[in-house]
Amino acid sequence: MGEFLKPEDYVEPACPLCDDPHKVQSIPQQRIIEKMDEYMSRRDYEGAEKHLLYWLEEAKMNRDLRGELMLRNELVGHYRKVQNKEKAYENIDAALQLLKDLDFEGTISSGTTYVNCATACNAFGDNERSLKLFEHAKAVYESSPSVQPSLMGGLYNNMALTCAALGQYEEALSLYEQASEVMSHVESGELEQAITCLNIADTLEKMYGMEQSENRIYELLDQAYDLLKESHGAEEGYYAFVMEKCAPTFAYFGYFMAADELQRKAEEIYARA
Repeated sequence: MGEFLKPEDYVEPACPLCDDPHKVQSIPQQRIIEKMDEYMSRRDYEGAEKHLLYWLEEAKMNRDLRGELMLRNELVGHYRKVQNKEKAYENIDAALQLLKDLDFEGTISSGTTYVNCATACNAFGDNERSLKLFEHAKAVYESSPSVQPSLMGGLYNNMALTCAALGQYEEALSLYEQASEVMSHVESGELEQAITCLNIADTLEKMYGMEQSENRIYELLDQAYDLLKESHGAEEGYYAFVMEKCAPTFAYFGYFMAADELQRKAEEIYARA
């Protein structure tokens, strides 16, 4: 596994007996995220967890609730990826409580937290709770004129997965179409569009069966493959993650050469990290 924190990666722990005991000392959120990206670029999940937990304790000791909310969100995503349901839900509950403590409910930050928690619930098959959280996020984002298009695209795409899991296929397809439209106007949005194409293909098979939807599914697979090849400007680690995520769907539908190519390219990127 990768190295843990170096001295330059952290500040001295705050002493609770020094200075004003009620003073909030903010943790360096941007630096924490950048270091997290380094761990994830080489799939060092153990190092990533240690990194996040270290800073979680710092945030709690320094009474930095905003910093703690950021870290709880990161931990939800981390434990979703490593399939640790108990710890994921522990951080989901903590993040949702922090929204109340910070009076952030109704803000864009709350929408992002709702999406993150809802996506984790979907990953663990808790789709009823997932949908409720997505509905909260949708209400927040659609009432916020300043919300970034990429956030809207992520919401629609992930909410559609939950709807499909609940058998609400028409709603899922509508959300996928909205996601694709939004991401077509986002710089480097090709990766998200490719994922959406594959999700639509999977939904069509569930709705109509392979025989009836075969032609449309193959069109979507070709479109997704072209989007993955044409993607520019994406961070390499994320590009590798998306290719690795998409490869099994290509293989499922018989695009074995495409699946092998995507997996190989992902491994090459990870090897360089």
